[in-house]
Amino acid sequence: MVDFWQFITNVTAATSLLGNGSGSSATSLAAYTLPELPYEYYALEPSISSSIMELHHSKHHQAYITNLNKALEASIVALSQGNLHDYAAQLSAIRFNGGGHINHALFWPGLAPASSPDASPDAAPTLQAAIAATWGSLGRFKADFSAQLLAIQGSGWGWLVKEKGTGLLRIVTLANQEAVVVGDTPLLGVDMWEHAYYLQYLNGKAAYVDSIWGVLNWKTAEERFTGEREDAFAGLKATFVSSS
Repeated sequence: MVDFWQFITNVTAATSLLGNGSGSSATSLAAYTLPELPYEYYALEPSISSSIMELHHSKHHQAYITNLNKALEASIVALSQGNLHDYAAQLSAIRFNGGGHINHALFWPGLAPASSPDASPDAAPTLQAAIAATWGSLGRFKADFSAQLLAIQGSGWGWLVKEKGTGLLRIVTLANQEAVVVGDTPLLGVDMWEHAYYLQYLNGKAAYVDSIWGVLNWKTAEERFTGEREDAFAGLKATFVSSS
């Protein structure tokens, strides 16, 4: 799969061409939409409250999508009119809000109710073996990942990824809404923005991190680890809806 930002650029250019230079017709051709959750808002309680899930999904994630679509629309109009300066002015908003959408589109399927067998590390035998080979044990991995999550200054994300080329595992942390690292496959992610936990945990980030381990979807992580990188982004691509 191409890099996310190259994908966005390709979509923008293609939509502009499809619009035959008309800003209004171009922007009616495509937009990103909010994905449905594979569980109810209350399903992750007590680790993540229903009120947080509803606010996080329906308000915060939706806001990233709304602002991404607006920025893409403005960039398409500018590009169709040959206004490179106006097009370039939208790139920061596309990067930030596009990152917010891609991260959340990966995050939601990466969670599961604690009662589900998918939330057990036993659902990821191949990944577990790779984790043990890298960190020595699942417990050591969890301790390392948790420490790196808590070391994030301000807002950001933590991801377990499979490296491109080597297939090795590593932990990466990203500031704000930076997208998942280019070329690598995201396996497990944790949102460390305050909107992900503050209503329930206040400033208790450590309690949030401890609790989220109980609702991570190991089955999804296993599928991402053993599958192709493009498969991990299938849910994201499904949110891109074009209309004639």
